[in-house]
Amino acid sequence: MDKFTKLTGVAAPLPIINVDTDMIIPKDYLKTIKRTGLGTGLFAEMRYNEDGSENPDFVLNKPAYRKAQILVAGDNFGCGSSREHAPWALLDFGIRCVISTSFADIFYNNCFKNGILPIRVSQEDLDKLMDDAQRGANATISIDLEEMTIKGPDGGTITFELDEFRRYCMLNGLDDIGLTMEKAAKIDNFEASNAEKHPWA
Repeated sequence: MDKFTKLTGVAAPLPIINVDTDMIIPKDYLKTIKRTGLGTGLFAEMRYNEDGSENPDFVLNKPAYRKAQILVAGDNFGCGSSREHAPWALLDFGIRCVISTSFADIFYNNCFKNGILPIRVSQEDLDKLMDDAQRGANATISIDLEEMTIKGPDGGTITFELDEFRRYCMLNGLDDIGLTMEKAAKIDNFEASNAEKHPWA
């Protein structure tokens, strides 16, 4: 998993509440267990017309937001089913951070396991960031996980909070496997010691 320390990128506004995981990645795209290639299906029902052509009105199809790395979204983002394909699709598209007032718990946890930083902010701060994100090509936001700050295009700074364990994992690029591998030496020592004490096992 890639480390997340600092990120400066275009923020796309998605002022919709209760965006569920089926909206993020429709069920038609759940036939694969690969984490790559799902970016094309991200928000598919809103991004594409019935004939498969792009919907020019959807934010991620607009030229200024095609390479957005940050998503500023409405309340209760990621609700609905627990599909892990949702963060996979966001990451494959290029989204490394989602900012909202609240997230569904399972989606929130899945983000950390896949290298996406979900940031909770107050409604007042979200309104400011949403306004910043609506500036198109000028919608550049900087996120510093070490300092736990968000800086808007005008230099205004918003602070956020994050559980220290999750912050540590993101800063060091550690998913569940990575956390286990940090203890590889202790595991090896235990297995060697256990083999000596219980050679019959």
